[in-house]
Amino acid sequence: MTETAKTAPKWHAVGDWFDTCKCNVPCPCSFAQPPTYGDCDGVLAWHVREGHYGDVSLDGLNVLMLGSFVGNVWAEHSDAYAAVFFDERADEAQREALQMIFSGQAGSWPAEMITMLGAEMRGMDFAPIEVQVDEDLGGWKATVPGRVEAAATALTGPTTPEGARVQSTNLPGSETGPGQVATCPGSETGPGQVATWSRATEDRAEAFGFSWSRKGQSSKHITFDWAGPND
Repeated sequence: MTETAKTAPKWHAVGDWFDTCKCNVPCPCSFAQPPTYGDCDGVLAWHVREGHYGDVSLDGLNVLMLGSFVGNVWAEHSDAYAAVFFDERADEAQREALQMIFSGQAGSWPAEMITMLGAEMRGMDFAPIEVQVDEDLGGWKATVPGRVEAAATALTGPTTPEGARVQSTNLPGSETGPGQVATCPGSETGPGQVATWSRATEDRAEAFGFSWSRKGQSSKHITFDWAGPND
């Protein structure tokens, strides 16, 4: 644990995470395999349902990241880049808290993930971020007006029971960390690391040197439950 993390107050954040990316469905990165085309880029969005950093409430705030990398992100460091948008609704104390957590300076899984990725940061901004997640996990959406749009609809097919979701457990490459404590809304598998799979209906970015526009590729939703600083 870093010296900065040691001085951070007790904090806890629970919520929804999802992505839209370049890979085919299902994204092999979630299974700790190389991406479909050897490289990947996409949108990652976090919605804090409930959270606090010391006595600072984080309830309802959003964070969005654009990222790209080459090769198996879980096994190698190569040409990884990222840029982050923080919720402009956050006041000064909340902005500091979000930056501490998502930069990894406050410990917990974000610190581990950032160390593992070694990504070069292309930029950071405070912006209007809208995140919507259906309670039944039928779909999700995130937007930064004029700069990012990500949306997806849950997978279904001729053998999927009506209203059921296509889900995976115990992912070897979960972006939200190992063994989640929170229960995934709509999940029939109870507490644990649950990914709900979907297909992107929108995946567009035009910011910080990232530029793409596509539909039909992979998307997934996983809850997150983080607490810090680490003991």
